[in-house]
Amino acid sequence: ACVCLKNKRVTNCRMLNGRCHCEAIGSGVTVDCETLTSKCLLMKAEVMGSKSGRREKPKDAFEDTDGLYDPECENDGAFKAKQCNGTTCWCVNTAGVRRTDKHDSDLKCNKLVRTTWIIIEMKHAERNAPLNAESLKKFFTDTITNRYQLDGRFISSVLYEKPYITIDLKQNSSDKSFGGVDIADVAYYFEKDVKGQSIFHNTARLNVSIDNEEVKLEKTVVYYVDEIAPEFSMKSLTPGVIAVIVVVVIAIVAAIVVLVSSNK
Repeated sequence: ACVCLKNKRVTNCRMLNGRCHCEAIGSGVTVDCETLTSKCLLMKAEVMGSKSGRREKPKDAFEDTDGLYDPECENDGAFKAKQCNGTTCWCVNTAGVRRTDKHDSDLKCNKLVRTTWIIIEMKHAERNAPLNAESLKKFFTDTITNRYQLDGRFISSVLYEKPYITIDLKQNSSDKSFGGVDIADVAYYFEKDVKGQSIFHNTARLNVSIDNEEVKLEKTVVYYVDEIAPEFSMKSLTPGVIAVIVVVVIAIVAAIVVLVSSNK
């Protein structure tokens, strides 16, 4: 027997070739405990674990238009492109986030669309002096590369504009090496960490400490940008979702403006 340090939602752990392997709760799929477990398997385990009916629902994130659902996963842990709840079906991206209106079970989802850009936006609590931008960038870069094992080249920027901290993760399907960590899984582990619901086994909670000072985060929102635009009809969108799409578009435009001005 062994302990799965990267995922506490597992059972039947055993050593194979010097590495700890366990079965993910809810799916029985074998996971390698040396690396992050896929978001699809984690969500499935979480649904199985919420027998009391209590479901964790982030207040602001785009994905929370649906909340937690019981996903269909491929054998490798990836989300199936088509997800259903009873007779209602929808298409998702590689982060498992709905990208179409909900339809009946005849819906066709031809392929799993890649989420190539994830924007994590945090707001820290009120404080007198701004944080040191370089120290902040170093903290989040080190955390993402060490705690979540993401190759640093997929962290495209860490931006600080008091009180907002924005992290951009970008990764095309061709960038992701076999066995490498996916940005969607990193974002899910990070989101759970900042909410104090860590997936890691008995690991100390993520302590956001910049220059030896603990920083309290008031709000974290995760936005998803896919390589193909989502297919929502405007009438079916709630104002909140429209706002999220607008925020993502504004973020893209702002990034382009920054690129243009920095190239001059």
